[in-house]
Amino acid sequence: MYSIKRHIAPIIEKRAKNSKAILLTGPRQVGKSTLFRHLFPKVSQVTFDDDLLRAQVEEDVNLFLLNNPCPLMIDEVQKCPQIFNRLKIILDNTEKLSNFYLTGSQKMRLMESVSESLAGRISVMELEGLSMREINNVNFNRHFVPSAEYIAEREKKMKKYAGDIWETIHRGSFPELYSNPEKEWIDFYQSYVKTYIERDVNELIKAKNHLTFVRFMTSVAARTGQLVNYAAIASELSVSEVTVKEWVSILEKSGIVYLLKPYTANVLTRAVKTPKLYFRDTGLCCYLTRWLSPETLKNGAMAGAIFETFVINEILKSCSNEGLDYDFFVYFYNGKDRKRVRKNGGGEVVEGEIDLIIQENGILYPIEIKMSATPKAEMASEFDILDKIPENKRGTGAIICRVERKLYLRENLVALPVEYI
Repeated sequence: MYSIKRHIAPIIEKRAKNSKAILLTGPRQVGKSTLFRHLFPKVSQVTFDDDLLRAQVEEDVNLFLLNNPCPLMIDEVQKCPQIFNRLKIILDNTEKLSNFYLTGSQKMRLMESVSESLAGRISVMELEGLSMREINNVNFNRHFVPSAEYIAEREKKMKKYAGDIWETIHRGSFPELYSNPEKEWIDFYQSYVKTYIERDVNELIKAKNHLTFVRFMTSVAARTGQLVNYAAIASELSVSEVTVKEWVSILEKSGIVYLLKPYTANVLTRAVKTPKLYFRDTGLCCYLTRWLSPETLKNGAMAGAIFETFVINEILKSCSNEGLDYDFFVYFYNGKDRKRVRKNGGGEVVEGEIDLIIQENGILYPIEIKMSATPKAEMASEFDILDKIPENKRGTGAIICRVERKLYLRENLVALPVEYI
């Protein structure tokens, strides 16, 4: 029985009614085909995970579509890219809406095929793992931004989340772990890595041996929340830096990691240009780095990085669940623009970082992420670097942390519990 309410569902329904075809991307096992079956139960479904069916399509795509007329749901459509040219012809020769419902998990292959064949003909959306709102059945679906308007609206639907947040961070966001609470955490992730990542991603990466692939995944997971250091990973694995860049790109386009772009306005001349890497699922990250319980994670060396990863992902989910492409308005800042005076009167340049910047309607909202339950205004000391940017106004900044309740630290700076996301 389908019991988890996905916040993106009404947006998918609306776009399906107004599009000739709809494509839902996202990592394996986040519930793409399950959601489609729930929303469109009368639509026939096929999956290209079926080798026999895929062989039939490759042999005669026209015959396949004749035997499977519209409306048609195709799961893992990227596995048979030659179908896209035929779909293009069909969509170009009809005014009918809701012809195809497509899902795909290998975003790289999928988007290359779509951009070549179906650009402008299909509505593309992304489904991610469960958000905290979905897990806790919070009826609120607006993307996070720390404005007074958002905070007031969010408080109308505020709900104290049950249990320790570290249990959710450690368990991860895959729907099966919540629809089946008895499912063992280690069993799920062990099977996930074996069944999907090693098969699908390693097929793309083409690592020379299994051990190299496992070491690569572990090395990347251990660097969640950090600037991407391709050279360090390459040295650790004894492979070329070019190879590591290619592999990380495949992980990103397969929905396993996310590369957060730096904010680099011209006036911030010392801004770092390297992206930051975040694992998309904290449970998978914990499994790969061997944090086997919420307690050890909470008190371990990676607690801060994984907490930051969790918050970043929750903010991104709040965007994608509203049907927004967050790549166009989320950034971070890392640079050496700030100066601090030494006691002897000399000056020194120090690193300045803003964990996340949300750009919306000409306003930059800076966000700092801390595990602390006692936030201080000094934690946001780098926010005023954004005042240098004349074309954008600095909005209210936020420190997202483990504070018990909303707390204004300055007129334009507020500390927020994670539940406000």
